[in-house]
Amino acid sequence: MTGSPDPKPGGPTPLDSSITPLIATLTFGGRLFGRAMTRLSVEGALDEIPHDGPVIIAANHASNLDAVVLGSWLIPKIGRRLQWLGKKELFAWPVVGYLARHGGVHPVDRSRADVEAYRLAKRILDEGHVLFVFPEGTRSPDGALQEGRDGVASLALRTGAPIVPVGIAGSDRVWPRGQLLPHPGGRVTVRVGSPFRLADVLPPEVAKGDAKAQATELIMRRIAALLPDRQRGVYRA
Repeated sequence: MTGSPDPKPGGPTPLDSSITPLIATLTFGGRLFGRAMTRLSVEGALDEIPHDGPVIIAANHASNLDAVVLGSWLIPKIGRRLQWLGKKELFAWPVVGYLARHGGVHPVDRSRADVEAYRLAKRILDEGHVLFVFPEGTRSPDGALQEGRDGVASLALRTGAPIVPVGIAGSDRVWPRGQLLPHPGGRVTVRVGSPFRLADVLPPEVAKGDAKAQATELIMRRIAALLPDRQRGVYRA
């Protein structure tokens, strides 16, 4: 596991990349919770996730269970802390706020989130960390993929960070949006795709103005390919 780069004089303190005892405890508890609530399997290119340098992990978002499952299984596997952006309201909750603040979650004001969130996400990648994102921006109301926002593509194009697509199948049936508590016993399958760089897969002749839209489409279709047909949504081909 690599450390954070030295801060520039007068610049912000580098973000913490270590897996603290608290994070280790949370991931262990998350795995226990996941196993208790679901028949869960994790498969695919886990061993291909880079163990150093900037990485974007991009997944579909169909349930509150998604972040718990991915954090709890990926962090121990790759030996790196995940950094993600969360609504600032979380940090006002006594216990949840403490865990978020010390668990790699960074508060974002959703009323003015576009520029603020982009700058923070780029800083995470510039410092060589793992950025975990849901390109849809919010949970799907029915478990099917919604149109992806172009922020992830823009970050990947600007930083050159590799993208790891992840498909989470079945979590919407275990803990659907609007449901206070999960329904135990459902099957959840997490499929990890091979990392790729946009520079390697975008057509070389693509116009600069079209690159972001094409990159977003490509990212979302790689996520869709890891999902069952019913969850591919607008990317069902």
